Amino acid sequence: MSNYVKAGYVYGGRLRDMTDIAAKQLNVINLAFGHCVDSRLEFDCSCADDVTRLREVNPELKILVSVGGWGAGGFSPMAATEANRSRFAESAVDIFRHARLDGIDIDWEYPCDSSAGIESSPDDKVNFTLMLKALRDALDKERTPSGQRPMLTIAAGAGEYFVNDTEMDKVAELLDYVSLMTYDMRGSWSHRSGHHTNLYKPCDDDPASVEHAVEIFHAAGVPLDKIVIGSAFYSRKWENVADTNHGYMQPCESTGGFGPGFSDLYENYIGKNGYVRYWDDVACAPYLYNGSTFISYDDEQSVALKCEYVKAKSLRGIMYWEHSCDKTGRLLATIDSNL
Repeated sequence: MSNYVKAGYVYGGRLRDMTDIAAKQLNVINLAFGHCVDSRLEFDCSCADDVTRLREVNPELKILVSVGGWGAGGFSPMAATEANRSRFAESAVDIFRHARLDGIDIDWEYPCDSSAGIESSPDDKVNFTLMLKALRDALDKERTPSGQRPMLTIAAGAGEYFVNDTEMDKVAELLDYVSLMTYDMRGSWSHRSGHHTNLYKPCDDDPASVEHAVEIFHAAGVPLDKIVIGSAFYSRKWENVADTNHGYMQPCESTGGFGPGFSDLYENYIGKNGYVRYWDDVACAPYLYNGSTFISYDDEQSVALKCEYVKAKSLRGIMYWEHSCDKTGRLLATIDSNL
């Protein structure tokens, strides 16, 4: 595939900080976040001037509003009825027109699941498909500022739970592609240190990895050329980790909370202040350890290998969360040079 997706999630208010170089390296920006409120899409369109500026820098750039995110509710009741789905689709088209967007990205975390403290229902499985169908039908009547068909994408959790709670074969037919959130695969619920955004399965009994996510979504009916994998521009860290095996895969009283972004890691952690970088040849992932704190993250080496995996498997591309976490530009430059 000659035109791989290179997508970055960007908080809308931070779009003004995106450099011209970054805008040229990306071909998709997902603006985080719009929200579903009373079965309508609400989004702050104050970034319109920044959208215009970036399009002038890179006319090929596609800009989508991403709706949802962790803890963002409103989806289940909206998707539950035809009237509410139509109301949401109509409001999405209004935002699409007003903000002069290229499409909509749905980040419902997660259908049939209330773990984020949001309302859910077993009916979400079917209603998720119906909601996307309503959106697809409404967007197909529109055209982007460059005269193209609007894009419709989703961000999907990278485990079996998401596949089991959706109809991915039907969903895939409605979408341009599916972005797999292949990060946070280990984290705030994990009382054992480990990788949170690894390419391959580590040497333990937990299969969570980019490769595993691709396999289960493909088996569920998503074509490989509609799969986008994820990279993390931030880290996860475990505290008070035993000094065994460089802190890797050690039982911990703490869990893997959010750690520094890559800029901070690059400036203050990697090879500095007692932190040593280690590389896992099996999982194809780096980690840091200082004798007590274990940090899992992506760096240039692991991102480059993810890009090679995209090419080897004929996937659609790669995306990352979140742009402001890497002010060095090194990770995006790695994506751009490898795809």
